[in-house]
Order: sequence, then structure tokens, then C-alpha cells
Amino acid sequence: MRCTTYCTAAAYDIPRLFQSLHPFGLAQMFRDCVHLQLKEDKLGKGDVFYLSYGCVVLWGLTEEEERVILTALHDFEKEPMAKPEMDEFTYIYADHMRLEEDEISLPSKNTFTKLAISYGLAQSVKLTTFEETIQKTIDNTKHLPENLATKGKISMSRKDISRKMGELFLERNFINLHSEILDTPEFFWNYPELEPFYRRTTHYLETTKRGEVLNKKLAVIHELFEILSNEINHQHSSRLEWIIIVLISIEICMVIIQDFLHLI
Repeated sequence: MRCTTYCTAAAYDIPRLFQSLHPFGLAQMFRDCVHLQLKEDKLGKGDVFYLSYGCVVLWGLTEEEERVILTALHDFEKEPMAKPEMDEFTYIYADHMRLEEDEISLPSKNTFTKLAISYGLAQSVKLTTFEETIQKTIDNTKHLPENLATKGKISMSRKDISRKMGELFLERNFINLHSEILDTPEFFWNYPELEPFYRRTTHYLETTKRGEVLNKKLAVIHELFEILSNEINHQHSSRLEWIIIVLISIEICMVIIQDFLHLI
């Protein structure tokens, strides 16, 4: 059976979304998640978990049913993504939980077990969107330190540098503000017995290691931000120096002219 995870937006309007789900099945709200157990006569029996940070995890649905779910989500998305991020697994029921070769073995049909695993799956997909955003930013700006190394300066106007600094700040700030998404969900404060399912999922998906790499890339962005800031200060200082040189030159010229007039 299919288990797919999508990141479609920066966030969902969870209260409105929760109210809209009742006709489709049994909806239950948690702290940062809504669970929908679909009715047999609607979309086929399955489980859908909507995470507040713009991710949805679908268990036991067909591709066509998933498209219906995703289409219905559009009205509740905040800052929707141009191209949703997606991860796909299969799952079976077995004696114990195992994650191997993108197949999830579930020890039972318990909804909370699926939710615990869904948290790990959703965090991984969300982390992928962060990774792609930061990598794209680094790729688009890597020529700046190269220019500084080869030419001794950045070939951009002060206005363009300020604009680039703004873009870097927004990207870095967005990731930092949403980094708590990668922390252990508060759901496990009330259900600590389910945390091992979540831990096995994040271990398989290497969420912790990827988070560390992401932090290193954010540090690169910070260093580039500092380089641009220093370049702006350098351009400003150079402009002041030229202004002073011009004023001194004018003053010298005036003195020379005055002395010449006195000699006449």
C-alpha cells in the first residue's frame, strides 16, 4: 500500500481545514496536526495527516485519491509552493516496526503509530524544501566571493548589493524561524511510548545529520552576508575618500589661482 508525503505550502490554516473535513470522515485535531480517517463511501478507506507547517501524509490511498486531497487543500494553503515536494513509500503490516528500502512495516493498524511515523516523514520532506532553497541561494551567489577573490571587489552597485543582502536575509530568516519544525514534536510529551516509532523514522531519513548540514549552509549564507556588508562599507569609504580628494584638489586649485592673480 502507498504512503506518500507532500509539502505543498509554508503552512495550512488548520482551524478552517479541520471544519471542512467532517463530511469526508472522522476528523480529529491534535496540537499541530489534523487526522482524517476517510469514509468507505467517499475516497476509499485510508488515513490523512495534515501538519500545520504545510505537509500532508497520506496512508492507503490511490494516486487519484491523493490528487483529490491535494486539490481540496488549495483553499487552506498559506504561501503555496510552485512545485510541491513529495516523498513516497510503501507499507505493510508485520510483527514489529521496520523501515527498509522505502518500505514501512507497521506493527498494528493503530492510528497513533501512523501519526508518530508521519511526523518523521513530514519533517523530512519539509527539510528537503529548506535544503533546496538554501542550495539554490548558494548557487546563485557563489560568484560573489569568486569575484572578490579574482578582482579584489564585487562588481555590483551599492543598490544591487543591498538588494542581494535583503534576499539573503529573508532566506536565512525564513529557515531560522521555521527551524523548530525539526524539533521533536510536542505530541510525544503526552505519548512518550510512541516516540521510538518517530525516532526510527528520523534515523532512517537521516534528519539530524541533514539538519546539521543545513546549519553549515546557513553559516555560509551568514558569511556571504558579512562579505556583502563589508563591501558596501568599503564602497562608501571609497566614495568619501574620493569626495575628500576632489575637495582638496579644488581647494589647491583655488589657492594656485589666487596666487597667480596676485602675481599679475
